[in-house]
Amino acid sequence: MSKLFQYAGIAASVVLIAFGIGAVVIGLDGRDRVATELGREQIVGTPDSTIPNQLVNSGSEAQAFAKVIRKHTLEATGGKTYAQMPQYIDASGKGTSDKAAAGKDPKTGAPTSNPARQIWITETALTTALNTAYFAESMATFVAAIGGALLLVGIGFLVISLRLLRQPSTAKETDRKVSAAAKPAVGAA
Repeated sequence: MSKLFQYAGIAASVVLIAFGIGAVVIGLDGRDRVATELGREQIVGTPDSTIPNQLVNSGSEAQAFAKVIRKHTLEATGGKTYAQMPQYIDASGKGTSDKAAAGKDPKTGAPTSNPARQIWITETALTTALNTAYFAESMATFVAAIGGALLLVGIGFLVISLRLLRQPSTAKETDRKVSAAAKPAVGAA
């Protein structure tokens, strides 16, 4: 094996090790950032959640709290999602999707929007942010794990490359042995 390939193996090993260390650092930093940002919001689990009275400062806790928000929103809207709710309310406050039957806003004269739908808009914004924190923490963990794997592979390649550099070329050694065995003995007829 030529020295070029042996040194290329060392270079590849160093690159893998560097990328591995970088990925582990970035992954751990990502997890820390998620915890810091969530903690700054001072969200505390409600008594009916799986995290009662607990500060939400991890991705899994954020996901659990998002589920509670959805549950509360469904309770507040009679089990209806945003798309299932009428767009307007009539003069008596009942929901309707008929623009003509909708009550009129006294200031603008426009049909009166169903205020309960606003609950879903708020719910969607909050749960999306919380679920994004869960996803971000999961991705950061994955990046750190991949970094650890790259680090181990890089170290393994480095060990193999250094070992090959220290050993005499086995191919040359084998060629010499074969050549010596193939030469006829002196004086043999």
